[in-house]
Amino acid sequence: MMRRRPDPTVQGVVGEAVFLLSSPRRFLTEIALAPVGRGVAEHSKALTDPIARFRNTSAYIFLVAFGSDEERRAVVRFVNRAHAPVRAEGYNAFDPKLQLWIAAVMFHGGRDIYERFFGPLDRSEAERMYREFAVYGTALQVPAELWPADLAAFEDYWDSVVADLVVDDTVRAYAHALLRGGHAPWYIRAGMSPARFLTVGLLDARIRDAYGLLWTDPQQRRFDRAMRVAAPLYRALPLRVRHLPASLVLRDARRRFGARSATADGAPA
Repeated sequence: MMRRRPDPTVQGVVGEAVFLLSSPRRFLTEIALAPVGRGVAEHSKALTDPIARFRNTSAYIFLVAFGSDEERRAVVRFVNRAHAPVRAEGYNAFDPKLQLWIAAVMFHGGRDIYERFFGPLDRSEAERMYREFAVYGTALQVPAELWPADLAAFEDYWDSVVADLVVDDTVRAYAHALLRGGHAPWYIRAGMSPARFLTVGLLDARIRDAYGLLWTDPQQRRFDRAMRVAAPLYRALPLRVRHLPASLVLRDARRRFGARSATADGAPA
């Protein structure tokens, strides 16, 4: 039986399990921008405590998408406090242009994973999704006028940034260590091979090249075959199964940030 196609909205994208599965690709794309990469390599816990890093990042993503106004304010305060001491060469976590890049990665990765699993968006659907994803920048330090005006402007912005990306040795080594599992528990590192294959396959080819990640034509064909099989299998899953990871992450975020209500409008069931 054909399952309902999710709405092309922030909630429709973020509520799907495949969005969480693509998190490492988004992270590697974020840190490919040199100032962000240096800040993360020097301060992030993604290698030493990947579970804590995942919980903190996911709390922000999911409470912005599904939380009440109170919950959004609480998690934004938390993020700002965490960012306050983070400084590196050329990096200030409150720099609106760097926050713009991170929000742009959220949209670019969200749209890509949506289209891979649910089919192409028409232009009006893509524009709607794009406008909604602006919240991941404007909730922090990105002025609304800095978010590119429309999808065409965004695509110009994206291509201009990606074309100039240069990943230095420190960030490259950090990314390769992340793909091996870092200091995660052994049972997570043992299962990294398929996750690494998925992550590298999803990367923009220009970013993959910047990291020096080998990707051959046979690997691309394997990846394409895997996507052709995975997408219909995923769509056939019950919605409750597809939305369970998001529900668990959201429940954890609400418990940590003092939410009183069990659900919010539009929260995945």
